[in-house]
Amino acid sequence: MNSSIKFELEFVIHASPQMLYQYISTSSGLSEWFADDVHSRGPKYSFFWNGSEEVAKLIKHKNEFFVRFKWEASEGDDSYFEMKILEDEITSDVSLVITDFSEPDEIEESKMLWENQISSLKQILGSV
Repeated sequence: MNSSIKFELEFVIHASPQMLYQYISTSSGLSEWFADDVHSRGPKYSFFWNGSEEVAKLIKHKNEFFVRFKWEASEGDDSYFEMKILEDEITSDVSLVITDFSEPDEIEESKMLWENQISSLKQILGSV
C-alpha cells in the first residue's frame, strides 16, 4: 500500500512560459538545474545524481503547460511528480507549481530539495 503523501509547492518565476517549458521538459534543460545529467529516449528519462541513475517515464505533458513523470522505482503506486506552469491572466506573473509525493517523515526534506532545485533554476533563468 502507498503511504506517500501528495504535496504541492508554488514558485514565482520571472520567465516566459515558453522558455520555462524548455527547462522542465527537455533533457538538456533538466540537466542544467534538476540533475547532474539527463538522457531521454522517447518517454523514458534517465536522471543522474552523483553517479547514481534514476529512471522516470514522461506519462503526461502539454506543451508550454506541464510535464508529469513517474519514477520506475514507484511503479506499483499512484505517485508521480509534476511541474506545471501557470500564468496569471491579469498580472502575467508566471509560477511553477510542483506536485510530488513523499513519505510522511520525509516531506520537509522533499520540500527543501525542491526549493534548492528551483533556486538553481531561477539562477539559470536570471529570475532571482
